Amino acid sequence: MAEQLIYESKKSKIYLIDENEWNMPVAMKVLNFEFPTPGDIAQFYNEYDIIEGLQLRGTRNVLKRSREKNRHALFLEWFPSKTVKEVFQKRPNDIQDFLYMAVGAADALGELHQHNIIHKDISPYNILFNLQDRTVRIIDFGISTRFDLKHHYLGNPERLEGTLAYNSPEQTGRMNRTVDYRTDLYSLGITFYEALAGRLPFPASDAMELVHAHIAQVPAPVDTINPVVPTVLGRIIARLIAKNAEDRYQSAYGLKFDLEQCLAAYEQSGKVPDFELGQRDYSGRFLIQQKLYGREHEITELMNAFHRCAEGTKELMLVSGYSGTGKSALVREVHKPITESRGYFIEGKFDQFQRAVPYYAVLQAFGEMINILLTEKQDILEAFRAKIQDAVGREGKVLTDVIPQLERILGPQPDVPDVGGAESQNRFNYVFRKLVQALATKEHPLVLFIDDLQWADSSSLSLLKVLMTDRDSKHLLCICAYRDNEVSVSHPFVITVGEIKEDGATVHSIGIGTFRMKMSMHSSRMLWGLHWTKPRPSHNWSTRKPVAMPFSSTSFSNPSTRKTCCGLTTMTCDGNGTW
Repeated sequence: MAEQLIYESKKSKIYLIDENEWNMPVAMKVLNFEFPTPGDIAQFYNEYDIIEGLQLRGTRNVLKRSREKNRHALFLEWFPSKTVKEVFQKRPNDIQDFLYMAVGAADALGELHQHNIIHKDISPYNILFNLQDRTVRIIDFGISTRFDLKHHYLGNPERLEGTLAYNSPEQTGRMNRTVDYRTDLYSLGITFYEALAGRLPFPASDAMELVHAHIAQVPAPVDTINPVVPTVLGRIIARLIAKNAEDRYQSAYGLKFDLEQCLAAYEQSGKVPDFELGQRDYSGRFLIQQKLYGREHEITELMNAFHRCAEGTKELMLVSGYSGTGKSALVREVHKPITESRGYFIEGKFDQFQRAVPYYAVLQAFGEMINILLTEKQDILEAFRAKIQDAVGREGKVLTDVIPQLERILGPQPDVPDVGGAESQNRFNYVFRKLVQALATKEHPLVLFIDDLQWADSSSLSLLKVLMTDRDSKHLLCICAYRDNEVSVSHPFVITVGEIKEDGATVHSIGIGTFRMKMSMHSSRMLWGLHWTKPRPSHNWSTRKPVAMPFSSTSFSNPSTRKTCCGLTTMTCDGNGTW
């Protein structure tokens, strides 16, 4: 079996094989690792699992998977062609061929989406174009997934997959949005933009800069960079690369219809007249918009607090509400604008069953912070390394023992002397405070989000107090969410917050899910699923205990039921269904 190497990348090699069991030219794709990990192997064979047996027009059919000469191999249909990158790198003005390619790519992508496949790595390297018959194939399904309408939260959004220069904003994991099939449409738009403009819309040099650009920057219209491009084609591409998925094309077939109109007009007259976009753009799917409604005031409060911290302050923001009222969703809604402002957003979550683990959520968050720093450019990473090392001195071992990722920045740290329990905690608090001072800067303000603080351990609360009362800390916003129905005036968290306020620190609060409600006893019984005709004394609402609602600014219809104690507002029901 003669093998001719035709392509090589970091992950794989592709050989052309003429003599084989199929009696036709086939492509053999093999892993380019001498010792691949189980993850590498699983990703490699994912292509076979995704497209095997589908027989789609817009993909290379997979023929076989096997081990060849101790190599993991896939045998694929041979398609004589070049990548879109190769074809249009030196011919951005060839509008006709571009439109043929674009129509074919949209059709192939629509075919994939029709079979509930999300590619997740659309780029000019993964689209093949045959100039002779003007056919298109989409390749490389290593990270592709199947889209389940019932559970469309796909993978871990914090893990960057695909080719970052072509990733959608939601695919960066910093938009509080799940990844669905519309991520492919964004990546296709970036591919189209590069083919016509001769360059990427965001020519950033490092990963974090690219993430910021995808989320925050609007590129120049492609028709202004290349005047040969028809204006309506520039509008199509601008629609594809919209930041919010709801503003893009909702189906690849809707995109294909508009591109076909462009192609027909261009072949007839060499021009493309303006027309209304999206006339046939129907998703055909029931999708609930992921935009957060009705929280504009709360989002504004959070952003105002962030902007104050960016100017040099340090604040604690408390977000309270019952379980399921959207506290976490509210806070994550500001992740995108914080990233736009070059801030760092990190989060940790306390666990009901991990209360015995000291600093559980805090260490989660700062482990994530270290991982973010490791993605920065080398010069930025070196600057942070110097700042952190200077801040912690010879006591870095105190931190690397609990945040192992930090050792990848600082290197091995010298041992520290053993001390007693109280001294050990004081030393940890001191060194951790120095670490936060080094990380929270004017250029990159730090937002620390701690969820479910009602389950925090005493050590974490003590550390929170240290951070919030530190006179030298700046550019730090700490957002803490908690269930207000699970805390009382004697709860350690409430006591800690009181001490923080007494020390002069800035503390704000936002109440989520608090309301005024009037209903008849009949409707209240229906609400609780109780179908009896006479009220039972044991369910008399007037006997219910007050519900503590810390730091809530909610007003109630009956002032007599509103009481304040130690900064807490309590609410009772008058027995007639009025809170």
